[in-house]
Amino acid sequence: MTYDDNNIFAKILNGDIPCDKVYEDEHVLAFRDIAPQKKTHVLVIPKGRYTDIVDFGSNASPEEVLGFYKAVAKIAKDEGLTTNGFRSIANTGEFGGQEVPHFHMHLLGGEPVGKMVG
Repeated sequence: MTYDDNNIFAKILNGDIPCDKVYEDEHVLAFRDIAPQKKTHVLVIPKGRYTDIVDFGSNASPEEVLGFYKAVAKIAKDEGLTTNGFRSIANTGEFGGQEVPHFHMHLLGGEPVGKMVG
């Protein structure tokens, strides 16, 4: 998969499309999903041009990787998801159900999430 500079997350990062921002730092932008699947549904994306979790893990700098996962932990705490638990999902590729070719993690919670795969 090649990176598409016109994907919706690239447009959000460029400021071409607004988002309901939850968190931002030098490596990460996080925002509420426009079609939430649970009470809390936040998307966490790196600011770099990474297509999926494999690309990110293989090519991101150690600072980007550390920054991303520290941001995920902070957002989960700040959103009140750590008390009862939450689900973090990184869909990858066609069979994994990835819809946007920019690595992103879904944080779902605030209510029971249910079975992992139905």
